[in-house]
Amino acid sequence: MTKLATRTAARTKRHERLRLRLSGTPARPRLAVFRSLNHIYAQVIDDTSGSTLAAASSLESGLKGAAGTKTDGAKRVGQLIAERARAAGIGQVVFDRAGFKYHGRVRSLAEAAREAGLDF
Repeated sequence: MTKLATRTAARTKRHERLRLRLSGTPARPRLAVFRSLNHIYAQVIDDTSGSTLAAASSLESGLKGAAGTKTDGAKRVGQLIAERARAAGIGQVVFDRAGFKYHGRVRSLAEAAREAGLDF
């Protein structure tokens, strides 16, 4: 088994594999999560039209300087993306972890979005 040059390349490869069987429809759009070293971003995407229906990130003015850990910031982003998706009339989504492991910040974002009313 060959090893990819970087962790980013390995994650991108996992994401490509995941996206072969996962896509967002108008009825169930895709909740895509991206985690950088310091921040986390979430988008609700309809892949059939190629449009973003709702978005939230830890870089927004209300969340940027908030005290707490990065996991706490991910929880706040999860709550915010769920509120914005519900406001756009979206109740069910397909979760796209983008090749990241489902733990830590990705998990806390997903659990906060579920608690705030998104179904996935």
